[in-house]
Amino acid sequence: MHSKAIQVLSKDPSLKAIISKIQLPELSSSKDVYRSLLRSIVSQQLSVKAAATIHQRFLDLFDHQDPLPHLLLEKSLEELRAAGLSRQKAGYMQNIAAFALEHQFDQINWDDYTDKELVTFLTQIKGVGTWTVQMMLMFTLQRSDVFPSADLGIQQAMQKLYNIEGKGKVLISQMDKIAANWSPYRTIACRYLWQWKDL
Repeated sequence: MHSKAIQVLSKDPSLKAIISKIQLPELSSSKDVYRSLLRSIVSQQLSVKAAATIHQRFLDLFDHQDPLPHLLLEKSLEELRAAGLSRQKAGYMQNIAAFALEHQFDQINWDDYTDKELVTFLTQIKGVGTWTVQMMLMFTLQRSDVFPSADLGIQQAMQKLYNIEGKGKVLISQMDKIAANWSPYRTIACRYLWQWKDL
């Protein structure tokens, strides 16, 4: 799929120039939506290093066991806060656990659902927004055609690469128009943009 994606994306001259300079790392395949959502909540508004530290402290609360939904719900907010989580994040993570139990995440075949259906389904959880679900779709389920137009990194990269000067809804509209040409490989285009931005 990667070579087909490069073929499609290279029709965009600006992207083609980036693709020739960057080697994308392989993604580890995981279908663990529950853990992906938990990790996303931990990572919000934190540096990669700080998020990794707090995530490890969170896992340590479970004595080397998985933070299964029923185990997470047994923890008090104080125990979760002791791992470095804010009260709000701890509450959101317990919301995810309760939703995962109620809807039997371990029985769901995520491949049966479209990206749009999963955004609608998972954003019912208080604390889980569209961006969080999009990141899970891109990196956990490895869906090929996700475009997180509200992502600050993607916005900055596209403003720089395509000399876009709009703001707010105008910017999003300009980005969507450019990204439409990348379909059905918008996820891969975004991965190139993130890598390029950090060069």
